[in-house]
Amino acid sequence: MLEELFFVDKGRPACPIYLLTKTDLPGWLEQHAGRQANWVNQSGFAAGSGTVLTIPDKTGNIESVLVGQGNETDFWTLGSLTRKLPEGVYRLAETPGDEDMALAALAWGLGQYSFERYLTKAEDRSLPSLVIPKNLSLDDLVARIEGLSLARDLINTPANDMGPQAVHEAMETLAGRHLAGFKAIVGDDLLDQNFPLVHAVGRASDQAPRVLELVWGDEAHPMLTLVGKGVCFDSGGLNIKPGTAMDLMKKDMGGAACVLGLAHIIMSCNLPVRLRVLVGAVENAISAGAFRPGDVLSSRKGTTVEIGNTDAEGRLVLADLLTLADEDAPDLLIDMATLTGAARVALGPEIAPFYTHNDELAGALE
Repeated sequence: MLEELFFVDKGRPACPIYLLTKTDLPGWLEQHAGRQANWVNQSGFAAGSGTVLTIPDKTGNIESVLVGQGNETDFWTLGSLTRKLPEGVYRLAETPGDEDMALAALAWGLGQYSFERYLTKAEDRSLPSLVIPKNLSLDDLVARIEGLSLARDLINTPANDMGPQAVHEAMETLAGRHLAGFKAIVGDDLLDQNFPLVHAVGRASDQAPRVLELVWGDEAHPMLTLVGKGVCFDSGGLNIKPGTAMDLMKKDMGGAACVLGLAHIIMSCNLPVRLRVLVGAVENAISAGAFRPGDVLSSRKGTTVEIGNTDAEGRLVLADLLTLADEDAPDLLIDMATLTGAARVALGPEIAPFYTHNDELAGALE
């Protein structure tokens, strides 16, 4: 249980964790001169980013934990500790501000994540617990960890077990858990209900393409619409990808996975929004029915689209979904997608590119 990773502070003793930058380390050694400082010096600990050192007491039990921060404090380094520390209760030696404490606790919780669906024997070990302050909501923290873990599980599952039907079932299950409305438009019904681009991208697969919708919350609240690209596997279509570029294409439904994880957090935390989630779940496969380079297709909006490359399928799926989303004029519309490898070329693997005409929203997303 995720709750077991945390203890709400009641003033009980706990093993301290010191987050030390390279400039912090000399002062800490001076304050702990003697046995502890000698142990640190003999161990060669230099506070490099992410390095961990446990200091024993006179009986051999862990007395304190040092976590190197490099040049500046990074609370994400706590994410590795749930795998490096034995069972026990720990606390940050210096409690940071509310926002940083929430981030530290989130990192701690995410560190326990393990994808074990295909292991013949799941790992069996007791995990350490972190003391959190009373003003930090344990329920909200657990909801965030669950949402992120849900997204990770969906993305990590290979396409043979996470096709359009499986995404459909996962979203329907999520809706049922939170008493949200759910509906699906599947196969040729997409043509009848004017989703021609979603249909074209997914029609070559054995599993029918589909548009999935979840609705939750009070209609009087501001409408937040989340749209996710759910290409469960992207072969590239007739413009087939080379094998090395196809290896990780199970992740091409990452946008859908992320909006479902975010939806879980929003609903679990009972945020005051009218939530609408739209997912286009398809497989970009190759068969006699595959769409072709040079085809001219109509979109839900009525704009015609000439296909230059069938490996540019994600923007087709999103085009129909974003048109649908706009029809209800939401107060905020966010779409998520693994849309192009050029993004990683431009910005690297750790910065998510995005477009918005609202500078305030851009700052909040960053």
